[in-house]
Amino acid sequence: MPPESPLKILLVDDEPLARDRLRTLLGDIAIQLTSEVVGEAGNGLEALAFLREHPVDVVLADIRMPGMDGIELAGHLGAFERPPAVIFTTAYDNYAVQAFDLNALDYLLKPVRTQRLLTALQKIPATTVLDPAILAEIGRASRGSGRTHLSCHERGRLLLVPVSEVLYFKADLKYVTARTVDREYLLDEALTHLETEFAERFIRLHRAVLVAKTALAGFEKAAGDDADAYGWALLRGVPEKLPVSRRQWVPAKALVTQS
Repeated sequence: MPPESPLKILLVDDEPLARDRLRTLLGDIAIQLTSEVVGEAGNGLEALAFLREHPVDVVLADIRMPGMDGIELAGHLGAFERPPAVIFTTAYDNYAVQAFDLNALDYLLKPVRTQRLLTALQKIPATTVLDPAILAEIGRASRGSGRTHLSCHERGRLLLVPVSEVLYFKADLKYVTARTVDREYLLDEALTHLETEFAERFIRLHRAVLVAKTALAGFEKAAGDDADAYGWALLRGVPEKLPVSRRQWVPAKALVTQS
């Protein structure tokens, strides 16, 4: 990047005062490093909506925000053709911060200091795409749960799929289909990773199927000559039936009995 080109920066924080402070600090270091704040967002969802239309060089993102936090935002940014660099900001000096140190991810501890901000921004050309596995580990440490949204690439667009709306995941070759009441989404995810990340919400029915526990409506036994399944799970809101293996038949049926 030519030295005369200012860094284009997006500020992402649910606290307006925190964004104002970053603007002030960026002004204070303007002689050493020129930058332009091209936008602001109050959470990860707003940031992604902005970034679809406005590419930037750097995202300064708070970690804890409602709707979608900074860790999850960074994970989705990795799917962009030209992902911006991400510098996290946080008021929490806890395990998540230790994980940043161990994995050489840059962060700014609030209240952000002028020299520390300058140092972080001056390292931007050397910034690499963040490892999704590392982000998932830090996300669980900071929020205690998995992502709220999944990424789907469709005809050149990045779509977000709310995990709360997914009825089931079905694996087919190298891709996984996520089914909501309205439609299907093709994901570049591994079923085993989804099972681990969302263990509280989904249960495995079959080697190729995870289902939301709340989506189960009932079961029916398979015909004796049916080689695809020991039985079939009936779902709420969609007509499809999902195969259930012999091994998962009893634990899956127990969920419906308990509900």
